[in-house]
Amino acid sequence: MITETFLLGGDRPLRRLGFGTAQLTGPGYWGPRGERSDALAVLRRAVGRGVTLIDTADNYGPDLAEELVAEALHPYPADLVIATKGGVVRTSDRAWHIAGRPERLRAMCEASLRRLRVETIDLYQLHRLDPDVPMAEQLGALDELRHEGKIRHIGLDSVTARQLASALALTRIASVQNRFNLLDRGSEAVLGLCEAHGLAFLPWFPLANGALTGDAAAALDAIARQRGASRGQIALAWLLHRSPVLCPTPGTGSVSHLDENLAAAHVTLSEQESKALDALQAP
Repeated sequence: MITETFLLGGDRPLRRLGFGTAQLTGPGYWGPRGERSDALAVLRRAVGRGVTLIDTADNYGPDLAEELVAEALHPYPADLVIATKGGVVRTSDRAWHIAGRPERLRAMCEASLRRLRVETIDLYQLHRLDPDVPMAEQLGALDELRHEGKIRHIGLDSVTARQLASALALTRIASVQNRFNLLDRGSEAVLGLCEAHGLAFLPWFPLANGALTGDAAAALDAIARQRGASRGQIALAWLLHRSPVLCPTPGTGSVSHLDENLAAAHVTLSEQESKALDALQAP
């Protein structure tokens, strides 16, 4: 039996299977994807189906994903946790610029507050650590924003176990968002630290960005046939079984695909099935 909920930062309960907004934007997370009304419908459907964690970022669009979240869902339900990210500037669909100077992080956070139409962001994640700025200065800027009531919890994105340990020595961290899925387990050490410290782990590319092939696809298909489920549902169910701190936020621009993803929360894997999936390795 899997645990359906997680307590973020010790005070914000959420359902572990959330929704990510990256796929509401165009290729390279740049510009719109399809009709705006379709994106709004997906967001509303997610919350209507009981999702309580929406994960977005200021550079998805840029700005567009946060604007869609506010347009679709504001005023927000009391139990909805909005997570966003700052610390990266986009100038094209292929250009990412890390920007971790304290004054820049403050400006990004305050812009997100305006777009999301909130006074406090539930979870503000540093999208990338800036190698040119001391970690203490970057986290210090977020700490100041937290003390001012503009951030409730701080998260980190794409960090090593050593970086996470250093961050935990500097301030309170509530979550980590690293790549992790059935075929990419490079963040096992980070996951272990999250379990030890009670941090949420939001795996990005939880479905391997659609690249579940080879032995993984065969194993998934065999279990999916037995369960009357899809390959993606089994991959998400594996994450939910793998650790109680894993909180996947798969994204999509399709209402039907959203419904399929959310149904993964009701897939119970046997011990034998979990072990078979645990044994898979990336090709």
